[in-house]
Amino acid sequence: MPKPILIFDSGMGGLSVLQEIRQQRPDLDYCYLFDNARLPYGELDEPVLIQGCVELVVKAVQRVDAALVVIACNTASTLVLETLRAKLTIPVVGVVPAIKPAAQLSQSKHIGLLATPGTIRRTYTHELIAQFAQDCKVELIGSSELVLMAERKMAGQNVDMSHFAEILKPLTALNLDVLVLGCTHFPLLAEELQQTLGGQVTLLDSGSAIAKRVQALLSETNETQGQAGEAVGVCRAWYTTEQLSNGLRKTLVANEFTSVQSFIND
Repeated sequence: MPKPILIFDSGMGGLSVLQEIRQQRPDLDYCYLFDNARLPYGELDEPVLIQGCVELVVKAVQRVDAALVVIACNTASTLVLETLRAKLTIPVVGVVPAIKPAAQLSQSKHIGLLATPGTIRRTYTHELIAQFAQDCKVELIGSSELVLMAERKMAGQNVDMSHFAEILKPLTALNLDVLVLGCTHFPLLAEELQQTLGGQVTLLDSGSAIAKRVQALLSETNETQGQAGEAVGVCRAWYTTEQLSNGLRKTLVANEFTSVQSFIND
């Protein structure tokens, strides 16, 4: 049997990456592990985040005999990739904020990065800006509250647009033409972001680039057989809380997950 792909995130944000990957390889099996017991990651101390992520991912890889891991979380990717790659023998793919393509696309050379506070303050993020956006003015906006709003939206709750607009006030006052969505939760709010910021702002995320990277790595290994479009694989979801809300469970079922269960107890 082909080995599955493991997708890991703090919550529902990784679905935006999983959807991109499945478009290219719908034939494969996927396991989606989200650490919602510790959401949002942008507020965690670094040692706590690293230890928890590594333990969960290594355990999940061993349980399903995964072919490849995608850390579908910008905040975690800035910290855990090196440690995970040292512990695992399979490829580990992280999410990088789309600073380089944003700088290339921008006409005004005034771009923004919307991410969690953790991603905003990481040295890694500032190195990306220094390397790829030297000719741009880059505005950094951190928000954990938008992560929780995306989670509530995925649970079937309405987005409070007045409160949403209030959070984005620091962005709406700027003359940006490109906004990098540096958290995988934020593409889930793309409609609300575009409505608030206006059509003149282009939203960029890393989902498509990550999907291409995964496909390239899979083509180098014999662990996953078959051709894209040949068949439809299955998706299983694990969560780390003791209970999952009915709204989130319904969303996962609507996204064609064949099983949804606690990683702690299963």
